Amino acid sequence: MFQLLFKYPYAAFARGDLLLLGTAPRWLLVLLIALSAAAVGALLWTRRSRWADTLRGWRLGVLWVLESASIALLLVLLWRPALAVTELKPRQNIVAILVDDSRSMALAENGSTREQQAVQALQGGVLTDLQRRFQTRLYRLDTGVKRVEEPAVWGPAVAPATHIGSSLEQLVTETADLPLGAIILLSDGGDNAGGIDRSVIESLRNRRIPVYTVGFGPQSVDRDIEVEDVVVASRTLAGSRLSATVKLQQRGFSGSKSALTVRDGTRLLASNPITLGADGRPQTENVLFNVGAAGARTLQFGVEPLPGEVNRANNTLTRLVYAEPEPQRILYFEGEPRWDYKFIRRAAGDDPMIQVVSMLRTTENKIYRQGISNPQELAEGFPTRAADLFAYQALIIGSVDAGYFTPAQQQLIKDFVDRRGGGLLLLGGRQSLADGVWGGSQIADLIPLVLPEGHETFHRDPATVSLTSAGEDSVICRLLDDRQANVDKWHKLPYLMDYQDPGRPKPGAVVLAQMHAGERTMPMLVTESYGRGRTAVLATGGTWRWQMSLPLGDKSHDLFWQQLLRWLVTDTRGRVMASVRNLTLFDDGHARISAEVRDKDYRSAADVSVSAHLIGPAGVNANVELDPVANAPGRFQADWTAPMPGLYVAELTARRGKEEIGTDIATFQRLDGVAESYHTEQDRNLLESLATSTGGRYLQPAGLRELAQEIPYSAAGVTLRQTHDLWNMPIVFLVLLAARCGEWLLRRKWGVV
Repeated sequence: MFQLLFKYPYAAFARGDLLLLGTAPRWLLVLLIALSAAAVGALLWTRRSRWADTLRGWRLGVLWVLESASIALLLVLLWRPALAVTELKPRQNIVAILVDDSRSMALAENGSTREQQAVQALQGGVLTDLQRRFQTRLYRLDTGVKRVEEPAVWGPAVAPATHIGSSLEQLVTETADLPLGAIILLSDGGDNAGGIDRSVIESLRNRRIPVYTVGFGPQSVDRDIEVEDVVVASRTLAGSRLSATVKLQQRGFSGSKSALTVRDGTRLLASNPITLGADGRPQTENVLFNVGAAGARTLQFGVEPLPGEVNRANNTLTRLVYAEPEPQRILYFEGEPRWDYKFIRRAAGDDPMIQVVSMLRTTENKIYRQGISNPQELAEGFPTRAADLFAYQALIIGSVDAGYFTPAQQQLIKDFVDRRGGGLLLLGGRQSLADGVWGGSQIADLIPLVLPEGHETFHRDPATVSLTSAGEDSVICRLLDDRQANVDKWHKLPYLMDYQDPGRPKPGAVVLAQMHAGERTMPMLVTESYGRGRTAVLATGGTWRWQMSLPLGDKSHDLFWQQLLRWLVTDTRGRVMASVRNLTLFDDGHARISAEVRDKDYRSAADVSVSAHLIGPAGVNANVELDPVANAPGRFQADWTAPMPGLYVAELTARRGKEEIGTDIATFQRLDGVAESYHTEQDRNLLESLATSTGGRYLQPAGLRELAQEIPYSAAGVTLRQTHDLWNMPIVFLVLLAARCGEWLLRRKWGVV
């Protein structure tokens, strides 16, 4: 319609410049328009008395505007209005047509696949029109672009992935010395590579190549459940209970019942009943499970399919979890004999993955050691050197005042959390927290609470316990798998016989459990991340009553302490910390393996070498040397390509000369043919953004026929500057006709003809 009225496509006006080709000066045009408007106004004014009964002021103004506009338009036409626009030279430029060949384009709607619809749209005269004006090249697009012949001989779309950004980059590189005038992309926009890099957009802009995108597929899929994301710890201890957060979305099954499952191969680890929420709204569910024995685990998190679901392949996501095989050591310093000390050690003793090494101050100058590995361990008292304290993964400090530790030891405790990445737990007691003047110590910054001023914050009075909303979701506090049953269980726990006012939580701290004493409610268990590590406060010394007062066989006390101790040590890494940028590689085996290496004091160690030994499926075995990262001492990385789908284990070893500093394990997996099953709806936002950013336009399939008229006005390729007259546009005649007819009709209506 636009071109019918204005003679040229919208793109010509958007990219061109309006000119007046008349030789007379423009000031004369403005003057004549002004004089004409004045003359029309004067003429109407002199005749106003003749039409005084019917032609009031505003009607007079309407007639003046219509007559003046008609004269002004005629005067502008005398100055020869024109459009100057850059155009592609006929038959001297290339138009690249890219058709998405990925598996999602094989999905059928209205009896034909998306790829078939794209091919039919091209064969409906569009390709012929383009070939009359340009040299055309056809490409199939998946992880790259591949030039092909006529679309009629194409097979079905089976490619396992879509990488739009890298494919466009490849095309721009391959046509660097060719006159590429425009790119037409026919796709559903389902990109599996994480989007289109800014550098790709800039390279297209630098060559002024517009990308016209044509979208296929519905923008929402009916009767489908999709698991969008799973958040779960990638490392834990063998035998740990883990909590996973699963994000899902559905359409067509609102209010239906299903089950959220966790599987290790064919073994079912957990199954929680869920009710599906509103259509199209993200829904978050938590599931608790036991990770099992040590080693790498490929876990499947999924929602059980429902009858009539159109795509069941997107009901499951896979995540890797590595269960550490080595027991973790915790140093527990207790300032006085008390019941909790005994029961904490007993709970830890039932956990093969936790070793508690304890120091109990029985008198002012006497320390009783338990759990030591040799007679020399801790023989000189609490560690004074980083190498000695950093040998542990966590530290518990019981009822002891801060003054017991020297300033150097307090700084060492702070470094243990901040630099080494260890866990610190402070317990309530007669000489703890505010009563132990810990608020004035060097580790006050580590404490997740602002301690109250003064003393006498420790009380030997009863207090009951309840969970906060954060505690209900925390694996530390999960005594029963069922969420509501667990909340009820905490309400029914025996009361504590002591509590300590811990103060108020700092910003960023998380209160998991709280105490109720009379009308007061205070935090009991508070956690916070600090530096590389984590800290917690348990503001009581009375949890032992849970063990003593609950029925025989009730493991609530032991389970709580085992989970709290595991939380303290789980993220404490050694001197070598291995990682992989992406734990799951979809259809592309490229993996970036990294390592961070520390010396005995856990400072960056730059004068080392790091190698990786990789083991994979079908006997894959490789050794890779990691290179130092520039301007990042102690950091190393290497790129490696996993040759086939499966689970891979990388053992990283750091050495200084012949001395081995340490080792660590990283796991990752390659999955092929999976990504195309997710987000199968048309990603119109991506297609529109790509078109707008490059000067192109997003189109529906029916709009493809417009491209043969629009593409010639691209500024890329071989171009020439053209000037087109505008005086003979149909819209000009229609405007003049409308103005004159409108004036005549108004005059008839008002009786002033």
